Amino acid sequence: MSRRIVFQGEPGANSHIACREVFPAYEAVPCPTFEDAFIAVEGGTAELAMIPIENTVAGRVADIHHLMPRSQLQIVGEFFLPLSHQLMGVAGASLSTIKTVQSHVMALGQCRKAIRTLGLTAVVGGDTAGSAREIADAKDVTRAAIAPRLAAEIYGLNILAENIEDEAHNTTRFVILKREADWAPAGNGPVMTTFVFRVRNVPAALYKALGGFATNGVNMTKLESYQLDGEFTATQFYADVDGHPDERPLKLALEELAFFSREMRILGVYPAHPFRTTRTAKAEA
Repeated sequence: MSRRIVFQGEPGANSHIACREVFPAYEAVPCPTFEDAFIAVEGGTAELAMIPIENTVAGRVADIHHLMPRSQLQIVGEFFLPLSHQLMGVAGASLSTIKTVQSHVMALGQCRKAIRTLGLTAVVGGDTAGSAREIADAKDVTRAAIAPRLAAEIYGLNILAENIEDEAHNTTRFVILKREADWAPAGNGPVMTTFVFRVRNVPAALYKALGGFATNGVNMTKLESYQLDGEFTATQFYADVDGHPDERPLKLALEELAFFSREMRILGVYPAHPFRTTRTAKAEA
């Protein structure tokens, strides 16, 4: 298999930057949609996928939480990328000429204050780098894009305002996906375990299902619920926890979870990124 890693978006996107930082020896291949990226790995045309799953400002990437449980891909790693958004336009454009700004909906959400202050009309684009390319092609001084600095270099745009993100802590968490399960070994540093589950239809099922994590001292860093099959009830849950399933505390907690669940599946066991430790240390300082 060729050493290729796929990402959603166009060259110059934040996902492209994440691929280059983590896997510089791999060929980074753009895909039009997240589903296309999943299919590329499932079909064997790429070894890995770099997929954004949540952002500290804009929240979760909803599409991924629906794709992951239906896919057989496994999480084999995570990466945290601090983001800085640049406002860019074509030659001759300036803050006084631009009227609209185009970008991915997540990037627009991360720059609300700057967009409002500049009096711009937000236009949703497919992704950040693709928006930069469209602005470059249009050659319209009234249109601007929000994208990474790499996109400005690739598409020949001028940066009109730097680092316009609303929050300095603006960071996106990516998960690295692979077709085969490749669990990190136990006892070799901090490990994360990600899984999805659906509770049984019995009173207090969720409370009982999660009780084992508290009694066994397992830290749950993420728990999200979302609808399935058009139902108006939160029937599926997605969770991240500290620890390895082969270690006694998490093993016992997962056994209790499985007893009260109609379905439970582990999506990955992978090394915790150092960013987690750094962020915790800063919060406690």
